[in-house]
Amino acid sequence: MDLKNGSLVTEFILLGFSGQWKLQIFFFVTFSLVYGATVLGNILILVTVTFSSMLHSPMYFLLGNLSFLDMCLSSVTTPKMITDFLTEHKTISVGGCMAQMFFMHFFGGAEMTLLIAMAFDRYVAICKPLYYRTIMTRRLLIGLVILSWIIGVIHTMSQMVLTVDLPFCGPNVIDHIFCDLPLVIKLACIETYTLELFIISDSGLLSLICFILVLVSYTVILVTVRQRSSGGLSKALSTLSAHITVVTLFFAPCIFIYAWPFSSFSGNKIFSVFYAVITPLLNPIIYTLRNQKMQGAMRQLWFVHVGSTQNF
Repeated sequence: MDLKNGSLVTEFILLGFSGQWKLQIFFFVTFSLVYGATVLGNILILVTVTFSSMLHSPMYFLLGNLSFLDMCLSSVTTPKMITDFLTEHKTISVGGCMAQMFFMHFFGGAEMTLLIAMAFDRYVAICKPLYYRTIMTRRLLIGLVILSWIIGVIHTMSQMVLTVDLPFCGPNVIDHIFCDLPLVIKLACIETYTLELFIISDSGLLSLICFILVLVSYTVILVTVRQRSSGGLSKALSTLSAHITVVTLFFAPCIFIYAWPFSSFSGNKIFSVFYAVITPLLNPIIYTLRNQKMQGAMRQLWFVHVGSTQNF
């Protein structure tokens, strides 16, 4: 798009993943399957946690909220990215771009906080089992979930309030698969150095602090288990290793994208795919395929549903 001097940009061009038409079709099919599995998997977890009498515990209450956030986070960018694979001109309006960034940081900030709450839940369950029900009360759980949403709102509003009124006069090309805050503000017509530093201290620091807190929680758990029983250590490692993997895949791209110098953001598409597409799929896989109690609850609901259908 050619822009005259002084004219305002009304849409951005997303370069996405470049390649031949056959490669675009391959990406379309692959990401469609991933997104479909993400939505179905997280809905399955939500329904199971909500209606199964076997999963009325703090861990599964937090897991249900995590599945909801994962589904929302993936839905912010993935459908648009999928349709762009079949479009030659990948454009998005300025308003749509702002909405993408708002909800990305809203759900992302809420999920970071919720992952800390889940790590704390595992710490109490393993290190203080006798006080688990006393500490992890319904009131505390609801408070933790509400707090995660509040932090998500504060996190995204603190950045978007400074971004939404930025003037964009051109160029309007974003070398990415979706609108990402660091890349978008670089296209503004005014100096944004102060805003860039704020985003580094806000998003980058939040990601780093949350990641450290989660790792500290899991480290304390493993040390405590090792001191109690050497046999319990291997079991704890087996249980927590998958959780740590998901947490790392979620936080590492965020830390790289938002705490790295702004001049190096042209090659972060792969990191963003892990953050926005892959990680939301891993949670339902890990918490269903590796969780016998979850599998049992799903079978119970299935048999109850089938039995009630047959009786009807």
